[in-house]
Amino acid sequence: MNPFRKLLGDTAIYGVSSIVGRFLNWWLVPYHTGIFKPDEYGVVTNLYSYVAFAMVLLTYGMETGFFRFASRSNDQEKVYSTSVISLFSTSLLFIILVWFFRTDLASLMQYPHHPEYVWWLALTVSIDACTAIPFAQLRLKNRPMKFLFVKMVNIGLNIGFNVFFLSLCPFLLKHFPDSFIRHLYSPEIGVGYVFIANLLASLSTLFLLYFEIFKIKLVFDRKLLLKMLDYSFPILVVGVAGMVNQNIDKILLLFLLPESQDPMFQVGIYGANYKLAVLMNMFIQAFRYAFEPFFFSRSSSESADDPKIYAIVMKYFVIFGLIIFLGMMFYLDIVKLLIAAEYHEGLKVVPLILLANLFFGIFFTLSIWFKLKDMTRYGAYIALLGAVITLALNFLLIPTMGYMGSAVAVLVCFLVMMIVCYFFGQKYYPIPYDLKRMGTYSLWAVLFYGSSLLTASLPLLPKLSLNTILMLAFLGLIFRKEKTELQAILKKNKR
Repeated sequence: MNPFRKLLGDTAIYGVSSIVGRFLNWWLVPYHTGIFKPDEYGVVTNLYSYVAFAMVLLTYGMETGFFRFASRSNDQEKVYSTSVISLFSTSLLFIILVWFFRTDLASLMQYPHHPEYVWWLALTVSIDACTAIPFAQLRLKNRPMKFLFVKMVNIGLNIGFNVFFLSLCPFLLKHFPDSFIRHLYSPEIGVGYVFIANLLASLSTLFLLYFEIFKIKLVFDRKLLLKMLDYSFPILVVGVAGMVNQNIDKILLLFLLPESQDPMFQVGIYGANYKLAVLMNMFIQAFRYAFEPFFFSRSSSESADDPKIYAIVMKYFVIFGLIIFLGMMFYLDIVKLLIAAEYHEGLKVVPLILLANLFFGIFFTLSIWFKLKDMTRYGAYIALLGAVITLALNFLLIPTMGYMGSAVAVLVCFLVMMIVCYFFGQKYYPIPYDLKRMGTYSLWAVLFYGSSLLTASLPLLPKLSLNTILMLAFLGLIFRKEKTELQAILKKNKR
């Protein structure tokens, strides 16, 4: 089968769960910003940053390790069972520890009056960690429709429970104060219902994956686990460093800004605008879901054409990323209407976050060399370098620039990681990337974006019209250059 057609097909299917799912989930951002003030929404942004760290720690690189060992093993069931047992055991230990230390943890995180937030989120992240390998198994076994169904149910229930607790319950309590709702809903919980909704949705996922999790032959291979942990530990380091690069700013803002600048307010503003870059994130996530099993499946029978295939994949990844960047910036006046007006002061971070995410996506695509060559320690080194840059710039810039300093830090971090990963990759696994073509497209994108800034003072309709012309011109230039290759990629294989 044409490898490009397979990658495009898998990306499209996983993209439904990732892009459509994330898009639906993203509607909670305008919903929440319409209900909560920035300092209240800052609680959501801040605590979910901790959740991101916890998720990486609780999965400790086992998802990638599972792909690596299962794709090369004659006994995939043993690899699967060993991985599941390992994650379930560590998640259970995590839940026990959090239960005993929830009050101390809440105080340390500056939520001394809400230890229940810590407990609810601990349960949620533990459940999500337990389902990581079953989801990976669905991807490895090429069962994207089951993957899609479970993901969509989770997202639908999360949204539904949010609306139920934050809108329907207050309405019913107001108009029917003596109804059963008074036993189910308490206004004092407030933003905590965001976390309760997430917990209930995660429980539904655990139920839907029952057969994948529990209807297996329980086999635990200690030696296999040690090998997997040895392979996955650098991935864990990469993951933790990656969370530093992506989420530490929402935590540090609370500690590095003086009370006079209302740190939680700034976290809320920054978090809402950070999420406006969701389209780039959705594209990268869908691509990652398809690309990782794609290149691992090819690694078992390496071909001389593989580097050329990876180079072409990279080129089109950059093209689509640039299209998303320009689309978001050309129509930001429309996109910004999705969040409440009191959050608009943070729109200046959006182009920086979009570019940072694009650089991160390129880094991920470049990173195949250290995964295929079992040199994952290099991924750890690069990610740690990025974490050092992120921490240094956040500590340096936040006190003087606020959340704008955090945006600059994440942009510089991913740019450096991308560049370093490229040069090491070319040394250990040379891939003939078309730097000239990608550089030309990037330069065009910068010029088109710069041209759009000249329309900033125009009324909305003329501005959008001119930006649409710029967008069509950029697409036309791309299509003119890539038309022949695109036709070759998309045509059916002749047997």
